[in-house]
Amino acid sequence: MTPRNKAYARAGVDLDLGNRLKRQIQSLVKKTHGPQVLGNIGGFGGLFQARFPGMREPVLVASIDGAGTKLMIAFAMDKHDSVGADLVNHCVNDIATLGARPLFFLDYIGCERLEPCVFQQLLRGFSRACRAAGCALLGGETAQLPGMYQRGEYDLAGCIVGVVDRAKIIAGQKIKPGDVILGLASNGLHTNGYSLAREILFDKMKLKPSSRVPGSMKTVGAELLRVHKNYQPLLGKVPSGMITGLAHITGGGLIDNLPRVLPPNCDAVIETKSWQVPRIFQILQQQGNINFREMYQVFNMGIGMVAVVGEQDADGAMSILRAKRIGRIERGYGKTVLKL
Repeated sequence: MTPRNKAYARAGVDLDLGNRLKRQIQSLVKKTHGPQVLGNIGGFGGLFQARFPGMREPVLVASIDGAGTKLMIAFAMDKHDSVGADLVNHCVNDIATLGARPLFFLDYIGCERLEPCVFQQLLRGFSRACRAAGCALLGGETAQLPGMYQRGEYDLAGCIVGVVDRAKIIAGQKIKPGDVILGLASNGLHTNGYSLAREILFDKMKLKPSSRVPGSMKTVGAELLRVHKNYQPLLGKVPSGMITGLAHITGGGLIDNLPRVLPPNCDAVIETKSWQVPRIFQILQQQGNINFREMYQVFNMGIGMVAVVGEQDADGAMSILRAKRIGRIERGYGKTVLKL
């Protein structure tokens, strides 16, 4: 029976196409597998042999996230590999804040119908980012949901599992007044603030993805599709115990994310003039007439990861992390304080 004669395919779910595409991407998936991955691709679950030599008390760390409305830029540009990489890197950074290294990643793709080119680009992005992060693309789920999405649209979610030795967990309890706050540069919006950015750039400024960013040779689409940085390889080079707290600056910006790792008697005082805010954020603030404080709550403003270290370790950590000193820890109430 040909696919078009099958009732389910006529209803919008082509199982045969899905099976063909999954067979075609097996090489991309296998490239991420090391000896700890067992079994064949395509089973009902992924098998990962838990061997953690050198760890006295290995603790698993898990996180899950989505790519948000950045996907709408991928739809408009018809470029999809970068958002696959975004999702992996975002998840890797989340567990890295606890000192964990990634073990394996699982993806979910929900779509109106499978588009072979789009599906392959997404898997290339997942595979590339997983290989760079040293984690296995262990499995995934692709759901064809006609009626749930517009034609050409899809949604992404990803789950990651990593491991850290219990004695080396970074949880913020050791943060104290006098510690130094270091900022690791972002390369753009990463994966947050896109609903507001799209409103300003496309609705208010009437730009298109193909338009040039004012004052730049880069197009708006290319600027907005910059891949979310993976900070874990740099963080993994820092000697154990040097970092007392880490915050991934995602939704909520510096204002909401730093308090997640602060003791209740400490404030994070941020010197906002200590780094150059990338031009894209300046454009968004000016053209959107956005309040200064709200900018630091919606966007990362050029700082994608924050590390807290003791004063004695600041120079060494800055060198390893290629970071800037952006503030200090003071006695307070567990809040972020912005200094102009």
